[in-house]
Amino acid sequence: MSILCNTWNYISNHSSDEDGRIILIWKDPLKLQIVHQSSQSMTVTLSLPNQDFIYYTAVYASNLSDERVDLWAELLHLQATLDMDSNQWMIGGDFNQILHPHEHSSPSVVVHDNLMYQFQDCLLQCGVFDLRFNGPYHSWSNKQPVKPMGKKLDRLLVNSQTISTHPHAHASFLPPLFSDHSPCIVDLAYSLPSTGIKPFKFQNYLTKHPDFLKVVSDAWVQAGSTSSTLAQLCWKLKNIKKDLKTLNKDNFSKIQERVSETYSLLQRVQVQALQTPTPHLFQEEKDLHQKWLFLREIEESYFRQKSRINWLREGDFNTLFFHRMCQVRESYNAIRCFLAADGVLMTDPVEMSKLAVSHFKSILGPENGYRPMLASPHQWFHNLMNFQCTL
Repeated sequence: MSILCNTWNYISNHSSDEDGRIILIWKDPLKLQIVHQSSQSMTVTLSLPNQDFIYYTAVYASNLSDERVDLWAELLHLQATLDMDSNQWMIGGDFNQILHPHEHSSPSVVVHDNLMYQFQDCLLQCGVFDLRFNGPYHSWSNKQPVKPMGKKLDRLLVNSQTISTHPHAHASFLPPLFSDHSPCIVDLAYSLPSTGIKPFKFQNYLTKHPDFLKVVSDAWVQAGSTSSTLAQLCWKLKNIKKDLKTLNKDNFSKIQERVSETYSLLQRVQVQALQTPTPHLFQEEKDLHQKWLFLREIEESYFRQKSRINWLREGDFNTLFFHRMCQVRESYNAIRCFLAADGVLMTDPVEMSKLAVSHFKSILGPENGYRPMLASPHQWFHNLMNFQCTL
């Protein structure tokens, strides 16, 4: 290959398997160094200039379940010996095993079996999960018209460190063409356009501010002493929203920076109090320590609510865990492409916005703005309003 394309290189696992099941091909300036290989996997480091390296494990699992157990053990060994919790790790390839029953096209596969549980346990202990992807859900088919079958055998897995470094990473599974497997392309730097003005979201930590009830009460009264109609209620809520946004901005905006700055200031005052003890410095240290603990609690509450993880006990300060879960949720919730009715995949933000506007216009009303009157009896509307609201 170096003779035909002098900027390309390749390695394989022929030394571990005589058939050479895995071949890795790369091009300068990417640097690749092999770390581990076996008959079912190859682990390498991928390095680009001025960027942190990534561990990449290419997988071609055996068709035999007994041999796949050895692969699961290899992955667990790599996770422990290479300290993958502190490094970026990607695992991709053919695992020859589904993770859940719905990853099989046959309706008869409805329950988890022992092989699925083994695979799930391996991924859980390795701390890896599927990268957000688009394309066909099933990545393999048996190509048999008589008894057609599809499965999700191919995956692109990442750990939380990879998402932290590449929050917009995205995978695309393409049509298989001449193969029975779908190829996968990974884009690590898939940037998203600005989402504009974000809607108001009530943050639970606002209730911890000592002036919270006063702010809500004052905003409610300013909008009028009574609220007998839905319009008046909406106006009151809108007025409260404005004041709560101000309260949040003035006291809790950029909460991570506030925690870091308060912590640095606390350390500086503690050193000063040790060098020249004075009542003023001791009191300042006490106040800063209380403020730092309060802001840490706010920070945890913010990321807990954003991550939507409710099963951890409050007060454990699992901020790093919540932050990583937020990044994973944002990666999964982001809309990066549209599949048009004619089968064209759109990735350009401008074209995507035009398609979205056109779609909802066709649903919500015709272009001329005319909407026919609904000939519905009074009782039909009355049945929709089977509740009462007392203010």
